[in-house]
Amino acid sequence: RLRIAFMGTPDFALAALKAIAEHTNHEIVCVYSQPPRPKGRGQQVQPSPVQAYAEAKGIPVYTPKSLKNPEAQAEFAAHTLDIAVVAAYGLILPKAILDAPKFGCLNIHASLLPRWRGASPIQRSIWAGDTETGITIMQMDEGLDTVPEILKRALPITPTTTASSLHDGLAALGGDMIVEALNMLAASRTHLPATPQNDEDFTYAPLLKKEDGAVHWNQSAAEIDRQIRALNPWPGVFTNANGKRFKILEAVLPGEKAADVMEAGKILNKRGDIVCGDGSLLRLTKVQPEGKAAMDFAAALNGHYMEVGQVFS
Repeated sequence: RLRIAFMGTPDFALAALKAIAEHTNHEIVCVYSQPPRPKGRGQQVQPSPVQAYAEAKGIPVYTPKSLKNPEAQAEFAAHTLDIAVVAAYGLILPKAILDAPKFGCLNIHASLLPRWRGASPIQRSIWAGDTETGITIMQMDEGLDTVPEILKRALPITPTTTASSLHDGLAALGGDMIVEALNMLAASRTHLPATPQNDEDFTYAPLLKKEDGAVHWNQSAAEIDRQIRALNPWPGVFTNANGKRFKILEAVLPGEKAADVMEAGKILNKRGDIVCGDGSLLRLTKVQPEGKAAMDFAAALNGHYMEVGQVFS
């Protein structure tokens, strides 16, 4: 029976914590999570999903702002851990933390490493047009997702996959895989065998920024469709009309091209077909005018937020 520290913050990490708590007999000695932060319109301070679940289960929770100071490191070492499981925690783990558990720290990473090292692998895999992604369980060191892999499993990315649906699928897969890795460790009582990554094949997934959501209509409809599916709900995808910003929430590919050469970004008809850079069409199905509720494209036309023949900028 392993003594485990779980270190994670958002819903993605919660799936793994639940899997360990509900499908193993290992002891979760403590949970580390980001400090509670203001959320929602009222900006009330709320615990992270991981903290809320752990507290409901009676598991001790620690929310340090940093793990670089000697006091936090001594506190962590005092748990006499066999292993730490890390999933979307949000803090850098210094060497003293990585070395404190008997068997080190295992990380649940949401890509098929070395593809998409970094902060936004789920979104980048969709946006880039990858046909699959997955989960890699790896033994952590001080590098950025550069360590040898212990387990790796794939999930397909389809033409309708969104960041939300892929997030949920990967979170569930990560929970299953970390349970498997922990049971392997408990059986062997030694470090798990790992395969080195091919560093020549790596790609980097930088942190997303708000400006990443800007649509460039000179791109193809397929590229913009991937951007929409990858970047909703955050940072969201937007364009401009009548001097105001429109969020594009949903779109489909009609598989058609404009009959004539037209300016990219032009609203072609009431169906919501927009001319893209190579003449391909993207059909907007749900939009959100600035300061208004989300609505279908026909409602946006009827509300005079935009009009056929107008060109998005």
